[in-house]
Amino acid sequence: MQYQFKFEKILTIKEREKDEAINVYNQAVKRFEKAAEKLYELLKKKEDLEDYQSSRLVNGIPVQEIRHHQHFIHNLEKTIEHYQQIVMNARNYMNFQQEKLQERNIEVKKFEIMKEKDLTNYAESVKQLEGKQMDDISIQHFMNRGN
Repeated sequence: MQYQFKFEKILTIKEREKDEAINVYNQAVKRFEKAAEKLYELLKKKEDLEDYQSSRLVNGIPVQEIRHHQHFIHNLEKTIEHYQQIVMNARNYMNFQQEKLQERNIEVKKFEIMKEKDLTNYAESVKQLEGKQMDDISIQHFMNRGN
């Protein structure tokens, strides 16, 4: 009599769902990191440009160049706002996927705990059955000696 967990197929499906959730979550993390890195690069670029412009103002700079820098910074700020929204959306999506992953993890754990309990019960019943069989063998052996 071999042990067979009655919910083995469900456990397998839940584990597969958990693996898929892990993959989706990892992709969401990469997407968030990529967007955050791009936002950081844009912010750094803006900061460097403003530093450059302020250093040039000390030495004197043509008005046309100031206008050019201001226009470029304005466009950069629009791009930064856009990427801030992308980062926020990516963070929300990543958090959502993390919650789904946690739910899948909990489901798998529940079935694993059920399997452990079921296996323990099975082992105990096998032990009891073996004990009964040993008692029966002992009784038969004793009865055969008596004859």
